[in-house]
Amino acid sequence: MRWLRPLFMGLYRSVLRPVGRLGGKLVGLIPALIASAGVFLVVAGLFYYLQPAPAEPTAAPTLLPSVSVAPYSLPPLQSIAPSESASVAAAIATRVVVPALGIDLPVVASPPNEQFPLCNVAEYMTIGKALAYPGLPQATYLYAHARTGGMFLPLLTQSKINNGAAMIGMWVEVYTADDQNHVYQITQVIRHVPASSSAFDAPLAAKTDQLWLQTSEGPIGDPLKLQVVAEPIGVISATAAEAHPTGKGNVCPDAPKCQTSTSSGCRP
Repeated sequence: MRWLRPLFMGLYRSVLRPVGRLGGKLVGLIPALIASAGVFLVVAGLFYYLQPAPAEPTAAPTLLPSVSVAPYSLPPLQSIAPSESASVAAAIATRVVVPALGIDLPVVASPPNEQFPLCNVAEYMTIGKALAYPGLPQATYLYAHARTGGMFLPLLTQSKINNGAAMIGMWVEVYTADDQNHVYQITQVIRHVPASSSAFDAPLAAKTDQLWLQTSEGPIGDPLKLQVVAEPIGVISATAAEAHPTGKGNVCPDAPKCQTSTSSGCRP
């Protein structure tokens, strides 16, 4: 049997030893392969979780804006009215509110032959027709004094800071006689508007629902006005108490004296 030993040693050196070494290397690679498989699974998992989630097929846009749009929110949504397919009733404005600025005023018709606006109310402009019907394809134009007590002074104050940039995006609520709350969002602040008929060119030309707010930029006799423009974003239901404030305004204590016996908004 001694003659088999040289044959076996040759076979070991030429075949078995290399196979053993290769096997050892493969065994040494097992942890690395396992680790690699783990990395692959982790990466594959990241790709899976980074995929955008599919949109809900029944998801509907909400009426309420994000907090970054305005520093407040409306009361809980009761109902949207009117629907997209329904026509808007011609109901007159009764109240204007800018919650972010503490503005809350009844809206009344301008007295005949008005020489000076009333205090503690906003009034709607009438130029051939009453610009006081939110929701219709035309402008609603409201004006009030730049005074404290819920009047339009905060509009003037904010307009002086970076040309009113902070007001862009704020909400304005206009209630109507049919117990609806028309919600608008401020989109434009126009300063130093001359008190002339041309100031009403844009609102008179409006063919879609718009809201215009106006106040004075200075004391009695100052010809410059401030205009704030807002676009509609929705309509919600209101209670009768919310839509029908009791205030009717009063003659301002510093109003000029009346020049004629039929004039109003001024002192006798």
